[in-house]
Amino acid sequence: MANPGEDFSQFDISKEEKDKLVAEVIRYILFKTHQNSGCPIKREELSQLVTKNYRHRLLPAYIINEAKDKLSAIFGYELRELQRLRPSSTNQARLSQQSGVDAKSYVIVSQLPAEVYKKYVEDVNTSHLTGFTFVVISIVHLAGGKIAEENLWHHLKRMGLHEADENHPILGNVKQVVETLVQQRYLQKDKVSGPEGTTLFYELAERALDGPVSERIKQYISQIVKKESATVDVL
Repeated sequence: MANPGEDFSQFDISKEEKDKLVAEVIRYILFKTHQNSGCPIKREELSQLVTKNYRHRLLPAYIINEAKDKLSAIFGYELRELQRLRPSSTNQARLSQQSGVDAKSYVIVSQLPAEVYKKYVEDVNTSHLTGFTFVVISIVHLAGGKIAEENLWHHLKRMGLHEADENHPILGNVKQVVETLVQQRYLQKDKVSGPEGTTLFYELAERALDGPVSERIKQYISQIVKKESATVDVL
């Protein structure tokens, strides 16, 4: 992280210029997070904000770290870096072709205690999307971290959610909501060719594998298992 007392004169910019760049990066992060429903922001995008007027190659990293500190101190957000994962079945040629492309991105995560966030920050109008996210991630988690598209929809249909439903009373276009989870990096898609044709798989991505999220998923699954066990005992 950036040291507040670190000498930035090596970049040949004034304190005012530095502060302006930091503020611009913070505004961009907050705006894009709201505009794109929490989808990760590419490091390249933030770097371009800095390098459009300044060419020092180390300046973007310094400014991003300064923005990270201020987001935490002022807004209570952690700017968390995501290292993009590759699908487990992706072949080496594709890995080589995509290396370095979209490798790093950022999301902001609230540092508030869960009960405080739920009481004062959480938007009740989007809580259904959070619930849906947990359900889908849990299904993939229980499948071993990877599931065929057909099997995922089989489980969702049991809950009344259909792939072709574009006007669900709560979720709207259900297939598009699943696609949003891919864009938000909770899931990643991979096509696998076999004797019977091509199969699309959904696999847990970096945000679903993140420590706090993964732990909450395990607790969620554990609670459901306990409730089902209690029901069986009663019967």
